[in-house]
Amino acid sequence: MTTEAERKMQFLFALRSKGVTDQRTLGAMEKVDRGDFVRGHFEDRAYDDMPLPISCGQTISQPSVVGLMTQALNVQPRDKVLEVGTGSGYQAAVLSHLARRVYTMDRHRVLIREAEKRLAAQNITNVTVMAGDGCFGMPEQAPFDRILVTAAAEDPPGPLLAQLKEGGIMVVPVGQSDAVQSLIKVTRGPDGLHYDELLPVRFVPLLEGMATD
Repeated sequence: MTTEAERKMQFLFALRSKGVTDQRTLGAMEKVDRGDFVRGHFEDRAYDDMPLPISCGQTISQPSVVGLMTQALNVQPRDKVLEVGTGSGYQAAVLSHLARRVYTMDRHRVLIREAEKRLAAQNITNVTVMAGDGCFGMPEQAPFDRILVTAAAEDPPGPLLAQLKEGGIMVVPVGQSDAVQSLIKVTRGPDGLHYDELLPVRFVPLLEGMATD
């Protein structure tokens, strides 16, 4: 039997081997037990570096991708962060240990309710979970220091770019199909937007409108 400590060491070693080297990111991921966000048939795979299915046909991203996206976002302790695509709530839980405030939204009300319960069970109090159309962000709380999108858009969505503060960073998967997607880092400088391509990824598509679940 693998002990809790050994499992955690293996988990962090796997993250480092995939390029997650930022100490604050690793520290946040060590604090959040992915097993608390994976239920049902896949519980025994919670610590494997693979995406897993959750409710509403969505997925919980593989830990190394969560780590690389979080690392690229470079969240600072005073930052206000918007996450588009709450899913299981796992990514929001990781961000909660890095940011002052996290707003996370999803078009599936079922996922929102489940994520709220999981975050409450972890005593995480700096995350606000809301049902909404992530394509349009959360203008009433804008601007944001950081924006993380966990679904793939054809292009970085204009309404989200408009909600990014100067000096802010947005990390978003971009691609026309689920076969070819790139993780893009967008930085808003005084002279406009700068784009960096980070790595190939596969995410569910970013869809407009609320789901009918």
